[in-house]
Amino acid sequence: MSLQIGIVGLPNVGKTTLFNALTKAGAAVANYPFTTIEPNIGIAAVTDHRLDRLTAIIQPVRTVPAAIQFVDIAGLVKGAHQGEGLGNQFLGHIRNVDAVAVIVRCFEDENVAHVHEGALDPLDDVDVLDLELVLADLAVLERRIEKVKGLAKAQPRAVEAELAALSELQCHLETGRLASTWTGRDRAAEYLEAVALVTDKPRMYVANVGEEDLPDGGLLVPPVAARAAAEECHFIILCAQLEADLIDWDPDEAVAYRAEVGLAISGLEALVSSAYATLDLITFFTTTGEEEVRAWPVPRGTAAPQAAGRVHTDMERGFIRAEVLNFDELDRLGSIAAARERGLVRIEGREYIVQDGDICHFRFNV
Repeated sequence: MSLQIGIVGLPNVGKTTLFNALTKAGAAVANYPFTTIEPNIGIAAVTDHRLDRLTAIIQPVRTVPAAIQFVDIAGLVKGAHQGEGLGNQFLGHIRNVDAVAVIVRCFEDENVAHVHEGALDPLDDVDVLDLELVLADLAVLERRIEKVKGLAKAQPRAVEAELAALSELQCHLETGRLASTWTGRDRAAEYLEAVALVTDKPRMYVANVGEEDLPDGGLLVPPVAARAAAEECHFIILCAQLEADLIDWDPDEAVAYRAEVGLAISGLEALVSSAYATLDLITFFTTTGEEEVRAWPVPRGTAAPQAAGRVHTDMERGFIRAEVLNFDELDRLGSIAAARERGLVRIEGREYIVQDGDICHFRFNV
């Protein structure tokens, strides 16, 4: 299953423009609120120079990069939890994502309406968004509490701890604070998993700026960067319109143009890097002879059997051992055969923690 990132923000902040740039999906975009009336879902391949090198060495029939699934929902406005605009009806589509990218408008453009009242203020926009997300989460939590109270009539002891934890979280949300800032999160992890609150998701901030303000972002960016730092969230600056414009360019010309405006990498690469850091992910690789080379993202600290389970559940259930070669060794020697001759292909057992860049071949019983 692909890594999933939910894209959230107010209308007209550039969410769908960014989505199009990331996925080349061609989702509708226009200068008026609620262009997105159904969730847009698209897959973007993860650029990894190591996978390119593995492909050059092994020359497989098929190369499969790691992938990120982006879910773009309708922009939220003030009062969304009460049904304003399109309400919060689409938030259900991102309740199961791995992380949330909060897109913040940090560009002035009189031709693009700012739907929130008053002058453009990125932090004010974030506050409006967060309040709507909190209120939407509160509604979900209240429904869960009512269900647990029903269960308590028959089994009061069985749900006593859950009811106490959820009631405490309810009080926390009612103050307008994100679920992720609740001090009881660790002891209530199993209960939180059942409700999948959006404000409990890991998040990153994306400042969408005008091309003329690249690479540093201009005057509207520092407050957003400070907010991200205070929340210990990752933060990136990009120009969604530029990324969308460069989609159809020759790749070398796009790289050269980005360099002219001070960008070392594309917006997709920046967002992927931020997503990996936010979720503390690494990448391992598998190869099936000359048939396929594939990249797999997993959380740092994943043991070999669980990594095998990413490839196929049968591999985790019947795990015997893993044959492991790190990418750097293969890159240096130029072939798996040469690595084997030098004894660099290791045999690892169930306790082995997969490392970033490992090339793994899993042995298992069916």
